[in-house]
Amino acid sequence: MDLFLFQKGIKHPDVEYTKTRGDDMLRKKDLTDRNQVTMVSLEELVPKDHLVRKIEAAMDFSFIYDLVEDLYSDDKGRPSIDPVVLIKICMIKYIFGIRSMRQTIKEIETNLAYRWFIGYGLQEDIPHFTTFSKNYARRFEGTKLFDSIFNRILMQAVEEGFVDPTMVFIDGTHVKASANKNKRVKVLVKEQTRSYRKELEKEIDEVRKAHGQKPLKKNYKVR
Repeated sequence: MDLFLFQKGIKHPDVEYTKTRGDDMLRKKDLTDRNQVTMVSLEELVPKDHLVRKIEAAMDFSFIYDLVEDLYSDDKGRPSIDPVVLIKICMIKYIFGIRSMRQTIKEIETNLAYRWFIGYGLQEDIPHFTTFSKNYARRFEGTKLFDSIFNRILMQAVEEGFVDPTMVFIDGTHVKASANKNKRVKVLVKEQTRSYRKELEKEIDEVRKAHGQKPLKKNYKVR
C-alpha cells in the first residue's frame, strides 16, 4: 500500500518528508569581491596566447613615427594621441571586425587585451571618439598618408598570417585572390585600405556635421 502511494505521489499521513533537490548545496556568490583591491598588472591579465600579443611581437609599428614626424611639434601645441596608438585603434577595428570606430573605442574601454595592445593602463582614460576624430583630421586630412601607413600595416598582417591573403574583404564582398597571387593580394590590400579609409572618414564626417564643422577634405595629396 505504501509503495502504491509513493508511486502515485500521495503523501502518507504518518510519514515526515524531507524536500531534496539533488546533492548540491545552493550557494550565493558574495558580490563584495567586486570592490576587492588586488595588486595586479595589466600584463598579468592578458592571456599569453592572445592575438594582440602575437601581433605586437611580429609586427613593426615604429616606421609610423618617421612618416609623421613633420606633423608634430616638440615644444608647443596641444597634447595629442600617439600616432601609433591611432593606427593600432584602427587595426583593432579591422582585425576584430568591429562595426564602427565609436564601438571600437567603447570596446577598448572595457577590453583588457585591447588596452594592453595600445599601451593604456587600467585607470587611464581611452581617447573619446571626438578626440580620435580631431587627431585623425590634423594628421591625415586631405592626404594619402593614412593610406600609406595602413596599407603597410595591412600587408604586414597578411605576411604574418593575421589576415587571410586569399580572402580579402572589400566593400561588403569577399573577393577571391587568383592568377598572380602576390600581385593580386597587393592590389586587394590597397583597395581594402582605401575602402577602410572612406568608411572611417564617413563616420568622422557625421560627427563633424553634428558639431557644425565642414566634412574632411577629399582632395588627397601625397606627403
